[in-house]
Amino acid sequence: MKIQQLDVYTVEIPQVAPIAPYQNRFFPGYEAKSVLFRLATDTGLVGWGEAPQRILGNTILESAAGPLREKVIGWDPFDMERFFEEKLSEIDDLYLASGVEMAMWDLVGKECGQPLYKLLGGAVRKDIELAACMGIRPFNEASEIAAQYVEMGFSTIKTKAGRDPDEDLDMVRGLRDGAGDRLEIRIDPNRGYDPKTALQLARDLEPYHLQYLEQPMPQEMIAEAADLRAKTSTPIALNESVTTLEMVDTILNLGAADVILPDTQQCGGILAVKKVSTLAEAAGVPCVMHCSHDLGPKTATMLHVVASSPPFTLANDCTYYGLEDDILVEPFKIVKGHMRVPEKPGLGIEVDAKKLAKYRKPPKPNPM
Repeated sequence: MKIQQLDVYTVEIPQVAPIAPYQNRFFPGYEAKSVLFRLATDTGLVGWGEAPQRILGNTILESAAGPLREKVIGWDPFDMERFFEEKLSEIDDLYLASGVEMAMWDLVGKECGQPLYKLLGGAVRKDIELAACMGIRPFNEASEIAAQYVEMGFSTIKTKAGRDPDEDLDMVRGLRDGAGDRLEIRIDPNRGYDPKTALQLARDLEPYHLQYLEQPMPQEMIAEAADLRAKTSTPIALNESVTTLEMVDTILNLGAADVILPDTQQCGGILAVKKVSTLAEAAGVPCVMHCSHDLGPKTATMLHVVASSPPFTLANDCTYYGLEDDILVEPFKIVKGHMRVPEKPGLGIEVDAKKLAKYRKPPKPNPM
């Protein structure tokens, strides 16, 4: 089986309440923006992958398919380790590489007639717990949304943070006001604070018993994260720092995180995330799959990876319930804060051509 064709589509799907507006420390978000990758083979199979649009500039364009084709046309999708070793260094953008690699896994599963989780080691769980996500909100709104998530059956909430520590504390108070102890709470400042501010915030959060404080400082501050973790009882999680295997090894050796959050686009694909989870398992550190406002293909990937990887013992980030629609023929269902892992071959999804056309965005020219 060889790859014969690569197509790239940029899509945007509006988000609805209680997700929208999804305010992080940079800007509010009103839609999920993704890049979809379609691979076709000489055997007639089609595989789909997904990567999130960039946070700054939305610079991933459909025109990127040209250089990518030179790298992957003629490639055997079964050669995953070679792709990890060779192609990731040739393709300049891990976002792009991760989407192509995801589509390759979809092809391999379809060729074998097996759901992806079976090819990744088999299921250790099939009912996947999800953490509901929320943008930065004032006290009253945080309280209302937390109560709503409890009613929806979620056990865990993750909020954005990082503009101001006092704002973060007020939001956490609102979450506790609305949910009491019925929700585990995570907050994510997205690298917003220096070590001194992060330490004070972590200590101020101690009475609220967070599940963890995620990436409060810039990603390169691994030693500082280890120092922070030693000085507070608030657990520390790292996401943007979780990139290469070498970086993950440093995090684990320094004891810089209570939890790590890998994702396909920042690690370079499904195989890379599996390698990260193996390192974490050996170190006794739990994992959570990060979410980038994922559509169907990447949500399916999360389900297969979590189903087949023992260290994913906590609820995994999710904004899927906040989509107006999806590009799948059969969108995923969330029941009491859980999703079931798909059982059809590959990712177990089918892309709806009409929905793809409806939500597709035309290429934009590169800024001068």
